[in-house]
Amino acid sequence: MYAYLQGKFTYKSPAQVYVDVNGVGYEVNISLNTYSHIQNLEQGKLFTHLQVKEDAHVLFGFFDKQEKDMFLLLTGVSGVGSSTARMMLSSLRPEEVSLAIMQSNIKLLESIKGIGKKTAERLVLELKDKIGKNLLDANLSFPTGNRLEQDALNALTALGISRSQAENAIQKIIRTEPSVSQLEELIKKALKAI
Repeated sequence: MYAYLQGKFTYKSPAQVYVDVNGVGYEVNISLNTYSHIQNLEQGKLFTHLQVKEDAHVLFGFFDKQEKDMFLLLTGVSGVGSSTARMMLSSLRPEEVSLAIMQSNIKLLESIKGIGKKTAERLVLELKDKIGKNLLDANLSFPTGNRLEQDALNALTALGISRSQAENAIQKIIRTEPSVSQLEELIKKALKAI
């Protein structure tokens, strides 16, 4: 119903923010991840999701669309409610949740308050394929810890090269020529290696 709210942050806490949009104040539930992004801002934009329940309408806000999409994926899993999804996004960044699910890292998921072994296994079972497909569709990738590799991968896939081919070529260059430190050079060498 509400795609986003843009306005002044009149009150902020690690769990909630009030957003004044042209004189109308919205009470928005947020994750710790979102709070860390907005804590020093006077105003801004939050992507939102309105949850309609029998006894309440609850508005959730997210710093970016990636976090909102992850929240919706998580709440779509049987046994994972909005509170649990918000706790997950307060404990881990959206890309860390994606990575944990894609790598079937049950231990990491279990370490989050409110997530038991069965729920962690259900998250992996139900979301692994969806997250993998979303990552490919959005041309996103996991954090590799290396911005150069990440940028090269994004550039190669934007050129129409399959993700697996691009990853293999980049890794080959990194292994054989660790001195490569310029993005342009890495892309050119990866293209030759394909």
